[in-house]
Amino acid sequence: MTFHSSKDLNDADGVRTMRIGILGTGAMARALGGAWVRAGHDVMVGGRDTAAAARTAAAVGAGGHGGLAEAAQYGEAVLVAVPADIAPSLAAELAPALAGRTVLDCTVPMAPAADGPALTTVGGTDSVAVRLAAAAPDAHVVKVFGIPHESIWTLPRPAFEAVPLTVPFCADAPPATALTTELITSMGCTPLPCGGLHRAALLEATAVFAIGVWWSGGEARHAFPAPALAPGAIGDEP
Repeated sequence: MTFHSSKDLNDADGVRTMRIGILGTGAMARALGGAWVRAGHDVMVGGRDTAAAARTAAAVGAGGHGGLAEAAQYGEAVLVAVPADIAPSLAAELAPALAGRTVLDCTVPMAPAADGPALTTVGGTDSVAVRLAAAAPDAHVVKVFGIPHESIWTLPRPAFEAVPLTVPFCADAPPATALTTELITSMGCTPLPCGGLHRAALLEATAVFAIGVWWSGGEARHAFPAPALAPGAIGDEP
């Protein structure tokens, strides 16, 4: 394992430097790891293949790399950036290391179907995030970062039509909400708390819906115009 020591403060802006461990070495690990390095955070990449972890860490400028357990123990926040179908078993394997930490779940549980991508969870309040919380009961779990395509996270301080990107999330405890809010803000984005972890299934379904629209050649954001844009909507009674 190699890593650099963290700082108490990022820079003159007063942004607190967080220690963040990343479980995984793929596209989301690279995209979010790079975004956090740019925001001044102290990142360590972990994988079963430590050579792959080293390559991902080097690609994004992370301060360290190592195995999965080392990354899980490294940060106050830990990103789960592995396939959705193996994420709960990995969380169970690493549960002692994850205890007391905020676990950031960016997974999207989906599989191809005849009429587009479909959720692989059972519906209702079931979600990968809820399964992670059950697998690592002493951790705090947050469903977050899974709706935009990974390429969005490669943009410095992503904004569209001069408005910072809004990042919805669901968390299971106030400390996890506070940490996630701080992390999203440090990335130049706007945090949008969407309730407790029982609502994480809605974010997972939204991600699958958006992916299906993109794959069909459509634009998901065009399906969600603000009510205030309708003629006469301003000042209307609810």
